[in-house]
Amino acid sequence: MIKTKTLNCGVRLVTEELPHVKSVSVGIWARAGAVRENARQAGISHFIEHMLFKGTAKRTAKRIAEDVDRIGGQINAFTGKEATCYYLKTLSANFAKGAEILSDMLLASKFDKAEMDKERQVIREEIKMLEDSPEDDIHDLICEQIFRGAPLAKSVIGSPSTLSGIRPATIRAYMRRFYTGGNIVLAVAGGFDAAEAERELEKLFSGLPAGAEPVSSDSCEYAPRHRSKVKEIEQSHICMGLRGVAFEDARYYSLMLLNSIMGGSMSARLFQNIREQKGLAYSVYSSASSFTNDGIYSIYAAVGHDRVKEAVAAVLFELEKLKKDGVTRDELDTAKEQMKSHYIFGQENVNGRMFSIGKNYLLLGKVFTPEEVLAKIDGVTWEQIHETAELITDPARYSGAVIGRRRQNWNRLL
Repeated sequence: MIKTKTLNCGVRLVTEELPHVKSVSVGIWARAGAVRENARQAGISHFIEHMLFKGTAKRTAKRIAEDVDRIGGQINAFTGKEATCYYLKTLSANFAKGAEILSDMLLASKFDKAEMDKERQVIREEIKMLEDSPEDDIHDLICEQIFRGAPLAKSVIGSPSTLSGIRPATIRAYMRRFYTGGNIVLAVAGGFDAAEAERELEKLFSGLPAGAEPVSSDSCEYAPRHRSKVKEIEQSHICMGLRGVAFEDARYYSLMLLNSIMGGSMSARLFQNIREQKGLAYSVYSSASSFTNDGIYSIYAAVGHDRVKEAVAAVLFELEKLKKDGVTRDELDTAKEQMKSHYIFGQENVNGRMFSIGKNYLLLGKVFTPEEVLAKIDGVTWEQIHETAELITDPARYSGAVIGRRRQNWNRLL
């Protein structure tokens, strides 16, 4: 059963007891991501994520790792556009010890200058690694084109120049503003006693400052933009995208199902056309991501440098076909089964459960049961799919990005 409660310290708690398992996942979800950073601070949320592992008042970085190992735990974190999550999975019997490690990292990290300088260099190497991966690079590029002028355009990782300006005082000021009781959700899923967990977490997180920074819903008018980036690589990487839908948009599940039909599996239209029939690409797919107030739909392929125009033409053919003929009922039924199975597979481990309830409660203020999610998927009608398809079938609305050995003219490609 999923339960929610606001603790006396102001932190919201969401729990899901799963009595049949012997493990537990504990997550700290902070509403602190790229969208909350100003231009000078770009990458600070991600920097903080790294620094919380670098030592506290009573633990060195090595001691954090050793203490996690002593309880047979697995600890990690990630930063996104809208949130940062720190999580630890361990045996149910070690819940209290695991939660204490996480609270110590959140509340007592030292942000030692020497450690920050080392980690700054680590992140610079991470930036280089992303730039050396054209598939990752092009998804950042298309996001910048689609959301230009809006907070969602901001890079999660920042840049070498913005990293240089982040100091211990900068981090502490940012955390005083965003790492507060009202901006944090604690999520627990697995085998544990809810009453005991509530008491333990109330005690551990009582030191958090109160309050909640209002969340901005700033956006901007969408206009298609195109980018061509020259790089000495072996393939050209193509990405086309446009604005999608927000989490709570009535078309959310329809678009997710359309994404599955267009490019979400080996039987999907783009995969069958571009890879299986034409042999243009090894990797080709579409993706749909949603945020609190917006979303993105994109199509990606990596092809030979001399076959970019042919690949774009194949994408445009599939968009025109979708506009003209729609989808079959069999395609919709198949997509529903795929989407339900992917969801259920993700729910069959305690981390997956914790991610789901924590993210939803932080960003939406509500939690959906598995039964509700499956019912929403099954409830999408054939008519709704065709109405939603109008969002993605007009080539003129797409922004585009190409990374390859020569500059591409998007007007000619389209």
